[in-house]
Amino acid sequence: MPIHRAVFLAESISGDSAFSHGTAFCQAIENAAGIELPARARVMRTILLELERLYNHIGDLGALCNDVGHGILNAHALRIKETLLRLNKDTTGHRLLRGAVQLGGATLRRVPDPDHLAAIGADIRDIVRLALDNSLVAERFTGTAILTTKQAGDLGVLGYAARASGLDVDARRDHPAGDVDEHLTVPTHHTGDVLARFRQRAAEIDVSLAMLDSLVRTVTAGAVTGPAGAGRATSGVGIVEGWRGTIVHRVELDADRRLTRVKVVDPSFFNWPALPVALAGTIVPDFPLANKSFNLSYAGNDL
Repeated sequence: MPIHRAVFLAESISGDSAFSHGTAFCQAIENAAGIELPARARVMRTILLELERLYNHIGDLGALCNDVGHGILNAHALRIKETLLRLNKDTTGHRLLRGAVQLGGATLRRVPDPDHLAAIGADIRDIVRLALDNSLVAERFTGTAILTTKQAGDLGVLGYAARASGLDVDARRDHPAGDVDEHLTVPTHHTGDVLARFRQRAAEIDVSLAMLDSLVRTVTAGAVTGPAGAGRATSGVGIVEGWRGTIVHRVELDADRRLTRVKVVDPSFFNWPALPVALAGTIVPDFPLANKSFNLSYAGNDL
């Protein structure tokens, strides 16, 4: 299969993780072909990965509030999500950030404004505060669908679900594709319940906003592409911390640099088995809440 066609297909694996999957695939090809990614392109990719994390996390915060009857907060969360999707469109030309990652590079049509990002962050923090200050929300979240640290470790859980259960794992730090941003921290929570997964998302939003505030000041808009790799193409691996967790792509190329084999692992493949474990002892009416607190990909699991 031609590589340029495969990039498009990688972005179609799980729509809300289009940029993460596209980036992991490009990383795998670059690793196999010996393509050196320019520093500016690495920064662009990091910016777009964090934008993808933001719009998904705020959507989940609102949906969790909605599942306990706080529809007003959900409406405001959706308002912010729409603002972020429009920001994505301004930044890349696509609301889901498709087409912004290319083999050996990345493209920004416009660099996000740090003041706009700061205003969005303040808006999100208001929603988090209002949710956690509401006694009904806190009561429904606390102690619901607990996934212990041991259970999460035994199952190999990834991403925010793992970190909400006390596992200190994050591919941005553990498998960096370039220099680790100085503003990257890996928050964790230890109760493993819906409340912990809510708080974990909120904490990760703050980390993403801090990273973005730093990174958007260092790049200019445009397309950046590195030189073609030298030497014989072989196999390669790409590892990206998508918003749900670690995404891995492995590829094999023939002598003509055509794909002969691709293996993709979405974090949902590891995290789905954790949901029934967490549901043990949870009342039936809390199933939608527990399910949304993991918010796993059906498409990403069926690979």
